[in-house]
Amino acid sequence: MRTVELSTGVHIAVQDVGAGPVVVLIAGFALTHELWDRQVRVLAEKGHRVVCVDLRGHGDSDAPLDGYDVAALADEVTAVLDAVDVRSCVLVGHSFGGLVAFRMAARSPRRVTRLVLVGSNGVAACRTENFPFGRPGPALLARVVEAEHAGRVPARRAALVASFATGPAPDAAVIDWLMSMSLQMPSWAAIACFRSLFTCDHVADLPSVTMPVVQVVGLADPVHSFKGAAWLQERLPDAHLVEIAASGHYPMLETPDEFDHVLLAALGHEAIEITPAG
Repeated sequence: MRTVELSTGVHIAVQDVGAGPVVVLIAGFALTHELWDRQVRVLAEKGHRVVCVDLRGHGDSDAPLDGYDVAALADEVTAVLDAVDVRSCVLVGHSFGGLVAFRMAARSPRRVTRLVLVGSNGVAACRTENFPFGRPGPALLARVVEAEHAGRVPARRAALVASFATGPAPDAAVIDWLMSMSLQMPSWAAIACFRSLFTCDHVADLPSVTMPVVQVVGLADPVHSFKGAAWLQERLPDAHLVEIAASGHYPMLETPDEFDHVLLAALGHEAIEITPAG
């Protein structure tokens, strides 16, 4: 791991492994580069340079009191890539990281050659005036902030467990591991990211996202709106939607073999049936 000091004085943690065409990975809310451990190995073994960025307030990055707007976080990722000399990349974002990745792709279309969204609709996480899918943001925001104030440890654990596909409970060791990442994020950063997550609306950025986009959707995902994914697919010029039937919100953990196969296919290493938009 290394850190990049931004012009604001904030330090952002970066994991940089391998050599070759660059893949940039951004984890979801409260999670870190560790989420991608298996994918870093798989991609590096296929001849890629793999760069994982811990967003502000996440993992080993600094966690100041403010600066957690999705657009600001996207600009920070861009600044980090400038600092580590990444001029062109495939950008992969999971959940909250998908919102950040979409915004960055819209602002830097020449840098992002392909965008992969995992468990994310890219433009919004909740129902807005422009995006008619998901739960209403204000009520959900009030509930999660109240839970964070009341007890962030049980609240975050419950949220993680509820994000997996229904059925047998996820392995306790996996939840413990995710919790070890999540609790690195202080409550003020979490609440600020909750506000960004449940209020952002980047539908206006759609015309700027002209590169190929692959959406990876777990059909048993209780968090992500599949209808929203289909809506997004229809509005992008070069979009593909990949469904993983047995997965919830964490396909890299729940169905890792299938997820790796899809990711490698998105990068052109393997063949897989991907349904094009339209």
